[in-house]
Amino acid sequence: MIDRPQGGEKAILVHVFFPAEGMQEDLEEFKELARSAGATVVATVTGTRSVPEARYFVGSGKAEEIREMVATTAAELVLFNHALSPAQERNLEKLLKCRVLDRTGLILDIFGQRARSFEGKLQVELALLNHLSTRLVRGWTHLERQRGGIGLRGGPGETQLEVDRRLIRKRIQSIRERLKKVRQQREQSRKARRRAALPTVALVGYTNAGKSTLFNCLSGGSVYVANQLFATLDPTLRRIELPEMGPVIIADTVGFIRHLPHDLVEAFHATLEEVTEADLLLHVVDIHDERRAENIDQVNAVLEGIEADSVPQLLVYNKIDLLPGMAPGVERDYEGNQLRVSVSAAKGVGIEDLQKVMVEMLGKDMIQKTVKLAPKDARLRALLYQLEAVLSEKVDEEGCYHLIVRMPKAEFKKLLG
Repeated sequence: MIDRPQGGEKAILVHVFFPAEGMQEDLEEFKELARSAGATVVATVTGTRSVPEARYFVGSGKAEEIREMVATTAAELVLFNHALSPAQERNLEKLLKCRVLDRTGLILDIFGQRARSFEGKLQVELALLNHLSTRLVRGWTHLERQRGGIGLRGGPGETQLEVDRRLIRKRIQSIRERLKKVRQQREQSRKARRRAALPTVALVGYTNAGKSTLFNCLSGGSVYVANQLFATLDPTLRRIELPEMGPVIIADTVGFIRHLPHDLVEAFHATLEEVTEADLLLHVVDIHDERRAENIDQVNAVLEGIEADSVPQLLVYNKIDLLPGMAPGVERDYEGNQLRVSVSAAKGVGIEDLQKVMVEMLGKDMIQKTVKLAPKDARLRALLYQLEAVLSEKVDEEGCYHLIVRMPKAEFKKLLG
């Protein structure tokens, strides 16, 4: 592994304003990304263009301004809040005499720092290698500049930086085979949950919306929480008890962000399947964020991209404690359908309302009935207990069992219909 600096690299941020809506990025969010990566921002360069310049992305005059600023501030890294082509990245590094990372490379680097589990590290390495494979050019001798790290020592994929495309393709294939096995294991776990008739609730939302805080609040867990982008990366599943319903599986997933790199979406497909296979999505929104409407749209766009837009969704407005006068509660439409729930996960406010609405929405596919089983139906009775579907039981004088069961309608029809 190549040693990399342990943090605090001096970085210059470059942000260009474009009139085209599809090319617009958020400068404040970019600054948060840089800080989350561990960079020390020494300057920010902004400009306006109608379209990117082919050679440097910015004009030659702006590129020269950045070069002078690098020399003045002794910056070690220049971060662009946009996607750069491999040629633009190389041209800029040659001109600026320092490393250059685009928005995609910066997000990949943050993911590399956050990955903790074996699966997470594999997924990040796959995304990094896919990204790196487009940056390899014959005769380019300074591949070490593609390290991409800000404070990460021994990150995923570093040993591949000085190998050719053939070896990278081989490594990519090896990782995909490993992830295929992980995917099969996850599918087995999901099948076991389905057999046990346990509904799954997945938390989704824009990064730093407070998903992990809400997850801890609902589950009594201790998932890492910090006021930074992508504080948690690896998915976490917990079994919780919902009042008047029973056991439910709740999943905390990776946060989304606008223009999430395609390589990451592809690499994290196995993890994101927890979202696509869920029975209910809690879409957590930072109500205090002025960009909340845009963030909601971005999350919904990612959900559509992974074909999870058909999963029932509940909006959860979080961080109401940061807005004076905003009270917890449930908002409904004129037909009584749930629109959103307002909570403060950090303060534990509004959680009971949220749990009640979760039970309502999950209960739409549940059925509760009293069934009578003869003594010869002992195997079926044992199966109902195994599925944790039995709420109560009485035995009559004839030895017959009278059970009150609660379970998904489809499962009830299959076993008792």
